[in-house]
Amino acid sequence: MKSSASEEKAETEQQVQRDSNVDATRWNETPKLLIKGFLMGSADIVPGVSGGTLALILGIYSRLLHAIKSLNGQVFKKVLTFKFKQALEIFHWKFLAFLMTGILSAFLFFTKVVPLQVYMFTDPEIVYGLFFGLIAGSIYILIKELNTFGIYHGTALLAGIIIGFWVVTLVPTETPESIFFVFLSGAIAVSAMILPGISGSYILLILRKYDYILSQVGKLGTPETVGGLLVLIPFILGAVFGLILFSRVLTWLLDRYYTITITVLIGFLIGSLYVIWPYQNRTFKKIVRKTQLLPVNDPRVQELKQQPEFENRPEYHQLGEVHSSASNGNSSKIEYQTIKKKLIKSRPYIPFIASASTGHQSLSTWDFWRGIIGMAVGFAMVGLLDKLRDD
Repeated sequence: MKSSASEEKAETEQQVQRDSNVDATRWNETPKLLIKGFLMGSADIVPGVSGGTLALILGIYSRLLHAIKSLNGQVFKKVLTFKFKQALEIFHWKFLAFLMTGILSAFLFFTKVVPLQVYMFTDPEIVYGLFFGLIAGSIYILIKELNTFGIYHGTALLAGIIIGFWVVTLVPTETPESIFFVFLSGAIAVSAMILPGISGSYILLILRKYDYILSQVGKLGTPETVGGLLVLIPFILGAVFGLILFSRVLTWLLDRYYTITITVLIGFLIGSLYVIWPYQNRTFKKIVRKTQLLPVNDPRVQELKQQPEFENRPEYHQLGEVHSSASNGNSSKIEYQTIKKKLIKSRPYIPFIASASTGHQSLSTWDFWRGIIGMAVGFAMVGLLDKLRDD
């Protein structure tokens, strides 16, 4: 028992030395950090997966938390006194700049070039299968690399699994829209975002603030801009507060109880696999995002009448009610609606095992194999990620 305690203490001291307060980022690390940021940004796009998950898998989790923690009161003091060089010496700007560049590149690539959010609706089996295989394979690598594993670590792993599973299966509840609760929602969501296995957007969904916050963003640039800002400013302040506070808590835990903390985080990853399993019954909420009144003879209306758009997409158009403005039918107008679909519930099932209780949706043989292919590709990518890991 004493030997195990001394080994963990020595390991903790080595970890603290590796995670010094000085930004040791080298310029030749740029390509690797850009790739890691890109992978983190890719994960953030998929509901149920967080950038923190990839940061842990890629071996930069502790380093990321220390970089966030470096934005402290001393940095602001140096900036206010125009000592910018000294401020940059304290703040890990190089590491975060490279990482954020990769993250933003992923957002642009998977929204403009390869619309991953569309494929999550049209081909969910292969997209979720890819991340399931990636995370499942990486869990094995992370557990294998633990230098010690005793009863305390087993208990920590089980606790992490239970907490992770509990969070991803929470049912959305009704919550207030007061300034304080919006501030609190921002703090909780951003804290979850840096936790492996827990998605910040999923937490907002549970708190019933996901659509609410997005609707406030949509008000920007319209006559309702001021109203939108009155909600978004408290949310952003809450996110900043949560990020600063929670990163310090996690950094403290990693510096003093590294192995136990990592074991709990691995448990979070295992618990989150429930919601990433590629074969799910998914329930969506349809939201009318925009409605235009168009003449019935408008080309867009006629095109939609002849060939309705597929609803198996995150956003599509449909026709609503007809509004007659005069006795002459030619002057009638019709609602041209933009519909946005939001995932509100998902329930996994085992393919081809049917029962009245599960009531799972029909699954074609091709959809089944797409899930298998996605998982196989995800497992294959684990080897690549292992090479990108920081020692």
